[in-house]
Amino acid sequence: MYKILLREDLVPGIHLFKVGAPAVARKAKPGQFVVIRIDERGERIPLTIADWDEEEGSVTVVFMEVGTTTRRLALLGTGDYIADFVGPLGLPTDIEKFGTVVCVAGGFAVATIAPIARAMKREGNKVISIMGARNKDLIFWEERLRSFSDQVIVTTDDGSYARQGLVTEPLKELLESGEKIDRVIAIGPSIMMKFCSLTTQPFGIKTIVSLNPIMVDGTGMCGCCRVSVGGVTKFVCVNGPDFDGHK
Repeated sequence: MYKILLREDLVPGIHLFKVGAPAVARKAKPGQFVVIRIDERGERIPLTIADWDEEEGSVTVVFMEVGTTTRRLALLGTGDYIADFVGPLGLPTDIEKFGTVVCVAGGFAVATIAPIARAMKREGNKVISIMGARNKDLIFWEERLRSFSDQVIVTTDDGSYARQGLVTEPLKELLESGEKIDRVIAIGPSIMMKFCSLTTQPFGIKTIVSLNPIMVDGTGMCGCCRVSVGGVTKFVCVNGPDFDGHK
């Protein structure tokens, strides 16, 4: 059993759990995920690792209430236990000194992009972060992202906070500005990652997206998470979750 050390409600419907999982914390890297199961009768669901503390032995996950399991998960609080917390799974994000890296987060994917942006900054990159949400009420971790970004651009669909528009608009402006962009990492809803990839493709800038389809076992055995990448079948749980968005 894995104890919930801290529960935090970030915005309506989006929650943070810090879970005691020392073995996972010792091995976790940006871009990886865990598979959890609330109890022995529960379904297995993947959650991206948002943070970890090796000394404390904790791993932080952020989730949105979208289905039966995440709604059941949201009923738990500090001091409660989760039956299974398996990980870290998947391949970590490729972190190295590229030069200038643009990290684009759509919706609550800011929790996924944050450890990647932090690692890119520590590696010596200039990090420009773009984060977008439907409205002001869904914005969280802005200051956290600013703490390891050279520039942060915030957009909301309805204009209730910061700049009105979609994340692809400032991304395109950056690409057209003449500044040398060496890599783009876009994480969020599938349609958002698609259009980020279409935006960068004419500029020939490698764009990494994180695919999160249905996963069951997380080890490549069941085949539920198969995707076609460049015409080749891949399993997201073992070959990803990061892939070249142009493929």
